[in-house]
Amino acid sequence: MTTDKPEVMLIGPLKPVVVKGLDAICAVHKVAEARDRDAFIAAHSHVRAIACSDTACKIPGDLMARFPKLEIVASFGVGYDHMDVKWAMAHDVVLTNTPNVLTEEVADTALGLLLCTVREFPQAERYVRAGKWLERGYPLTKATLRNRTVGMVGMGAIGQAIARRLDAFGVPVVYHTRQPRRDVSYLHCPSLIEMARAVDILMIIVPGGPGTQNLINAEVLDALGPDGILINMARGSVVDEPALIKALQDKRIMAAGLDVFAKEPEVPQELIAMDNVVLLPHLGSASVYTREKMDQLIVDNIAAWTAGKPPLTPVAETPWRSWNKG
Repeated sequence: MTTDKPEVMLIGPLKPVVVKGLDAICAVHKVAEARDRDAFIAAHSHVRAIACSDTACKIPGDLMARFPKLEIVASFGVGYDHMDVKWAMAHDVVLTNTPNVLTEEVADTALGLLLCTVREFPQAERYVRAGKWLERGYPLTKATLRNRTVGMVGMGAIGQAIARRLDAFGVPVVYHTRQPRRDVSYLHCPSLIEMARAVDILMIIVPGGPGTQNLINAEVLDALGPDGILINMARGSVVDEPALIKALQDKRIMAAGLDVFAKEPEVPQELIAMDNVVLLPHLGSASVYTREKMDQLIVDNIAAWTAGKPPLTPVAETPWRSWNKG
């Protein structure tokens, strides 16, 4: 295929915003339309840009290596553990994600999940549907936000947006990160274990990847204690899922609200069976409005690259440099 337009390899579902936006500025090679994926990639190994429209599509180093002239991978999602960052760093490939445009949506979802878990709203709704209210009123909930402190594990943009909402609810917030943040006024807790011991709710909002694998383990859960509630809005990998299941079964923590799981979309039957666990199908940013904003940011990053300009949202490990422009 000969074209005057820059060429880009599109990996993942053919989302309308992504396809329309890229088609307007590039010659787009759509892997989803290929009968033979490997042969299709081999035939277009000269392309210098990849667009990835879903974090379910892995971008390992051996895939990027099939494009010797590769300069940029523009991917969907704020998390980028589905891409091989170390390989990209070593081979001068810029990776971009889609942060900021989903911050408020994820924070809204986090508050919804927190309220549902603390006040048992899904359980109460099922109670009404089952006709049980005709027999007797729903039991008083054991938990409330009125006497609780939330410990934030992570205090990035989304964590700060969640904290602002908790401020409005009158709920005290403290946080744990490796280093204290100068741009927030909340109390920083250097020790995750000590913070878990001091708070009533742990809200998890950190990136996935090897650095946070099983960060929330049995020791942290035991520190949280029998009245504690865990909310995971991060990645399933951040929580030791078997340890969480055991802690819930043994009543070493009170409840959990989970938007993410270790092997999505598989959810352990043990969690499904528990009535003190609220389960969501990774809804964090899942509104039409926000997902279209994220899709457009993929296009905008590629558009900047085609114009010889720095991408809008390169990840921290792979900053744009002048020599990336080819």
